[in-house]
Amino acid sequence: MKRNFGFSLIAAYASLFLLLAVNPVSALPLAGDSEIQISGGASHSQGSDTGNFNADLNYGYYLSPGWELGFRQALNYNFINHAPDAWQATTTPFLHYNFRVTNVLVPYLGISGGVVWNDRDVTGTMGPAAGLKLFVSDQTFVNIGYRYEWFFKSFEAARDNRTHGNHVANIGLGFVWGGSGDRKTP
Repeated sequence: MKRNFGFSLIAAYASLFLLLAVNPVSALPLAGDSEIQISGGASHSQGSDTGNFNADLNYGYYLSPGWELGFRQALNYNFINHAPDAWQATTTPFLHYNFRVTNVLVPYLGISGGVVWNDRDVTGTMGPAAGLKLFVSDQTFVNIGYRYEWFFKSFEAARDNRTHGNHVANIGLGFVWGGSGDRKTP
């Protein structure tokens, strides 16, 4: 099994190298750009045998080349040991800061907060996020992201529940458009 994992890791790095070497891009989000992203992934509830699959749809607007204000709608299907499975939707605004490392690699850090709801309950959620946008063309990127979500019924309870949340990892495809100016840098 270790051999297959090692081969997969080498293949992933080789594919990334070829992608970057074959198609050099100059992708820097600009102030006024809009971004849409669709992604999917999985999460695991900390300290339990509960996990889920999720699908996210994000819209973001660049206030500046670094600051992005956006909105995420996620749908999660929960697999619960020894109980019925359940679904939940997450509706959260977010604020990210995109770091300009290169014209291709754009890591980001952020925070989000909103509501989690289904046909039985509504609760608050908030947490940090981090990720990496890998631009494959001037306006198209692959996103690898992570966020931690903790849940609360009141703001006082939020402080007590921060170690009882979900780890959510996603991979997705995004598009940037609009803005003003030239994306190419000299």
